[in-house]
Amino acid sequence: MTTKQNTTYIPRKPQRLIHKSVKENRFSVVVAHRRMGKTVGAINQLIHSALNCELKNPRFAYISPTYSQAKRISWDMLTEYTRPLGSVNNIAELRSDFTGRRISLYGADNIDALRGIYLDGVVIDEYAQINPSLFSEIIRPAIADRKGWVLFIGTPKGRNHFATLRDKAKSGTDGWNLLEFKASETGLVDQEELNAAKKEMGEDKYSQEFEVNFHTPVEGAYYGTLINDLEFKGQISDSVIRDDICKTFVSWDLGMGDSTALFVCQIAGQELHIIDFLENHGQGLDYYVNWLRDNRYNTAEQLLPHDIQVRELGTGKSRLEVLQESGLNCRVVPKLGIDDGIQAVRRMLPRCWFNTKVKDAVDLLRNYRRTYDEKRDVFFDKPLHDFTSHAADSFRYLAIGLNETDDGWSKPLEINKQWIV
Repeated sequence: MTTKQNTTYIPRKPQRLIHKSVKENRFSVVVAHRRMGKTVGAINQLIHSALNCELKNPRFAYISPTYSQAKRISWDMLTEYTRPLGSVNNIAELRSDFTGRRISLYGADNIDALRGIYLDGVVIDEYAQINPSLFSEIIRPAIADRKGWVLFIGTPKGRNHFATLRDKAKSGTDGWNLLEFKASETGLVDQEELNAAKKEMGEDKYSQEFEVNFHTPVEGAYYGTLINDLEFKGQISDSVIRDDICKTFVSWDLGMGDSTALFVCQIAGQELHIIDFLENHGQGLDYYVNWLRDNRYNTAEQLLPHDIQVRELGTGKSRLEVLQESGLNCRVVPKLGIDDGIQAVRRMLPRCWFNTKVKDAVDLLRNYRRTYDEKRDVFFDKPLHDFTSHAADSFRYLAIGLNETDDGWSKPLEINKQWIV
């Protein structure tokens, strides 16, 4: 593709293939090695599509994992490549307007800013670091009436939702297409530099970042290796089904203005069957109580975090009291340090069997990881708060709560140091 608006952009071969895929397919998944130029190509794709869109008031979007990343990485590119078009650039809103068309930059850490808009084309960057509900709940409806396109781009972060999307695109059906670019095949980074990178990064990290390997555990992940082991053993399966004879528990992580996440677990002998999961945002307690009733989980024992006992200023009641008045059987789990709770999860996971309907939740647990300091190149002993946190906190409350039961599941289990990535 050539862009008449700016002759300084000369697409490389991988970029040309990306442009061709967007032209011919509604949904394109691009798994790209570092330093391939995917962001430059994606920004120019948005500009090209905006200029050629024949619908009224075209709207396009570029979405990064965070707003600050969008501003730091993509804003200068957008303003540079739209300047010859006489664009009006609004840095406060990260928006470029030209010839009646608009391209906006967003961060997935504020998905509310994307609600209620329409879009003709979308780039979702570093999709492995973005909550998959962004696409299913917000972007997919936003492109529906104008039949917009979506370009997912990124580098692997273990076997998470990006890997699932990649597998779907590989089928090449229903308007989906997959492109994968390994550094050893594109020739865009010289071999001497690749050799040096491998030596400094180590085999696993290099394989993930430059050879787009999805099977490398996420660096700093708390449960990645354990869950990969469960998957290998077949403990994520359709055969894990509901059995109402078994004792049932529901663990909660309650957010105030944040997401709330619930896991449903049944004890079957020495096995723990995880049969359902719910996470939502901006809903009141009645929404979750109704979900429990509709699915007949309202008779289960509800495992709740200690802060649920705090009274609300408006009503004078705690959320615990509200749930109890709804007829739920509630138990507040002990207040335990995050590190101890993580150890409880590690002890519990080998006995867990997951129904495939909660596969997205399994991927959230798989990618729950420590905070990383890029400047000092070190991991802190503190979890990163991102889209995986709510599911991980709910699962941690499940482990702490079940540890108190007398069902015999919690026999001592030695922690294997290899579990800690």
